[in-house]
Amino acid sequence: MMSLIHSNCINRSQISSSPVSIHGVPLPQRNKKKHSAVRVSNFAASSTEVVADNGRRSLTAPVDSKSRALTSGMSSSALEQLDIERGVCIPFRKYSPETVRNKVLESRGAVASLILRGVKIVWKLGLYWSSLMYDCLVGRDKEVVPFRARQLRNLLCDLGPSFIKAGQVLANRPDIIREDYMNELCILQDDVPPFPNQVAFKIIEEELGQPLEALFSKISSRTIAAASLGQVYRATLRSSGEDVAIKVLRPQIEPIIYRDLFLFRTLASFLNGISMQKLGCNAELIVDEFGEKLLEELDYTLEARNIEDFLENFKGDPTVKIPLVYKNLSGSRVLVMEWIDGIRCTDPQAIKNAGIDVNGFLTVGVSAALRQLLEFGLFHGDPHPGNIFAMRDGRIAYVDFGNVAVLSQQNKQILIDAVVHAVNEDYAEMANDFTRLGFLASGTDVSPIIPALEAIWQNSSGKGLSDFNFRSVTGQFNKLVYNYPIRIPERFSLVIRSLLTQEGICFTLKPDFKFLEVAYPYVAKRLLTDPNPALRERLIQVLFKDGVFQWKRLENLIVLAKENVAKMSSNPAIQVKNGPISRSWQTVSKLDLTDTIKDGARLVLFDEGIRRQLLLALTEDSKLHVEELVDVYKLVEDDINIPAVAMEVVQDFPNVVRDFLLSWSNSVLSDR
Repeated sequence: MMSLIHSNCINRSQISSSPVSIHGVPLPQRNKKKHSAVRVSNFAASSTEVVADNGRRSLTAPVDSKSRALTSGMSSSALEQLDIERGVCIPFRKYSPETVRNKVLESRGAVASLILRGVKIVWKLGLYWSSLMYDCLVGRDKEVVPFRARQLRNLLCDLGPSFIKAGQVLANRPDIIREDYMNELCILQDDVPPFPNQVAFKIIEEELGQPLEALFSKISSRTIAAASLGQVYRATLRSSGEDVAIKVLRPQIEPIIYRDLFLFRTLASFLNGISMQKLGCNAELIVDEFGEKLLEELDYTLEARNIEDFLENFKGDPTVKIPLVYKNLSGSRVLVMEWIDGIRCTDPQAIKNAGIDVNGFLTVGVSAALRQLLEFGLFHGDPHPGNIFAMRDGRIAYVDFGNVAVLSQQNKQILIDAVVHAVNEDYAEMANDFTRLGFLASGTDVSPIIPALEAIWQNSSGKGLSDFNFRSVTGQFNKLVYNYPIRIPERFSLVIRSLLTQEGICFTLKPDFKFLEVAYPYVAKRLLTDPNPALRERLIQVLFKDGVFQWKRLENLIVLAKENVAKMSSNPAIQVKNGPISRSWQTVSKLDLTDTIKDGARLVLFDEGIRRQLLLALTEDSKLHVEELVDVYKLVEDDINIPAVAMEVVQDFPNVVRDFLLSWSNSVLSDR
């Protein structure tokens, strides 16, 4: 058992048990909701070499013998690099190059099958490549781009499910493919004709070990949805009468996927040199990223676990609906889950007819997406309109959890850092965030991309929240990525796709919707109310710019946070009486700043630097800034329960005295 667990894995409880502090000031530990999504390990980023070529600008990075071995060594080294940059340990890995090779070569006639499939792929892709080269020779390469892009989409569909999935990945990889081709691949659908009901029902019976009639009193005669990897039926449980969705894996799909992954990786081994020049990483790493996610989608036990993780994360949240999973009726090829009776998000009129407040629903949706990304680190990787529903009570419902992505605690903190650096217009640190997130090789000289980042952000944010949208920013970012040796890690390509897709759904429901007008209030509330010491540190960075306290920024944060609270509390789902509602949602109608005030008081008491900066802020420009202080108090006076705060301060007084004495003794000892 222990051999399955990576040596660098550490238990979640080990992380949470360590003392927390800001600027060396200890903060009280509070009971926080545990999230079961990931096992986190503090890996360091790895270094790789980036070589310039004529197509992309050069960014240099130091390369030592270890990094050379990492990029050009054994076949599993690409997976090791993925684990290092993710900072997330995967104890039970379904994918590895060795597993794929063994699976493919263990069957009789494997070599002949590989040769035939390889010839077909090379022939079709070769013909397509030849047509591109011909276009370049005759000088018509630009004018035929729309036609060639459609031709590529049709070619991928013709080559089967592995290539359909690969095309969907490429649609979100501006580091690999041009934007005009990406736009065409964005409409690539994996809808395929369903396989026969008799075959599907036989798989269900084989997987569950019982006749269909013994388990279900009714099952739909037609599929609800059919895709390249599986299809869905609606049924009624005989035991309880509950309606369920049954997801069935397409028969004989695994050998096809394994065979194609083997061929992909074999081809990638010949393209490592080009990939290192273009992307700063070897091509095998990109195939490993793709293969790992694809094989996860083939195992419905993993999807069942994903659903359970989402249920745990959103437990007590009355605004989000996650379907229950029936694990006793599920297996690796069959997944039975609660039927979601909701309204498709592509039907704004139906949503309005149901009496759902569109603005409130959009606020719930954006907040749920941001919680997945910045709070849980486990987010839905494929939130297209068919996977998101509006419930009639105002909740948002998610289905299809085969494609999810995980962000480590470190990744989440760096993303929040990036938001802070954007607010402070610190573009040099924004560029360094790219390296810390794995977009650039460790040690890379980021100075060439700083002006480009500044131009993108200034051009986008200069228009104000009313005109800001992710699609325009992403379009400019795609050009940056294509012009520099920047690789978008697979998990962040899913983040980008997820945000773009959800923004598109929002535009469908409300054409003048402004994503940041909802996202900023959520981030403001997190910064002001989350007791996480890392977020407390980011709040200080936001409020102090170049050593000067930003009074106006504090007022804006409070206004935005109260706006988020008001919109969320107006959602009818908050008043749902069924099921337990967590304390944080019981008090959602008010901006709870109790913990923030207590932690701020601790900082002022113990941290001499913060104390000095606050005194300077109050006496800046040789005048007392009492008016600003009064303005801030007026904004929060209705949200502060003075007796409750006083009671908590009294209860915490012994800890404060202890920490004060420890701080004093440490300062005395350090002076000696």
